[in-house]
Amino acid sequence: MGCIQSLKNNLLLVVLFSRKKIDIMETQHKEQVTEFLESMQRINKFKKLKPENNSDNSFSVNLKVSGYNELNLMVSSLLKASIILLNDDARSQACFSFNEADHNVMTLLEIALQLLPEDEMEVLDDLHKLHLQV
Repeated sequence: MGCIQSLKNNLLLVVLFSRKKIDIMETQHKEQVTEFLESMQRINKFKKLKPENNSDNSFSVNLKVSGYNELNLMVSSLLKASIILLNDDARSQACFSFNEADHNVMTLLEIALQLLPEDEMEVLDDLHKLHLQV
């Protein structure tokens, strides 16, 4: 009987120790999450998406242009580059030069660069670090 009681006591100690360790880990995790959320409020990394005043949870993204002419040229370049890239016949029958086609593709790349959420990527790095610590 003494051996069984000793095993029960040891098992009880293991269970208590495990629960305490889990409680400590949960507390540390909560502290890390709280610290992360507080730092997010202080530095405001979420800048690329601007909330719309709709009830459908949609956002807008700013695209910097110098005026209507540049906006028109950008949209035109997007359309032309898309046609060229999607249709081999359009490329061979294009009424514009390959220099212009290259310019259209360059415009696409410039727009893509403006739309990249650089600050938000830093947040993902921070989240990844937290994930690795857990």
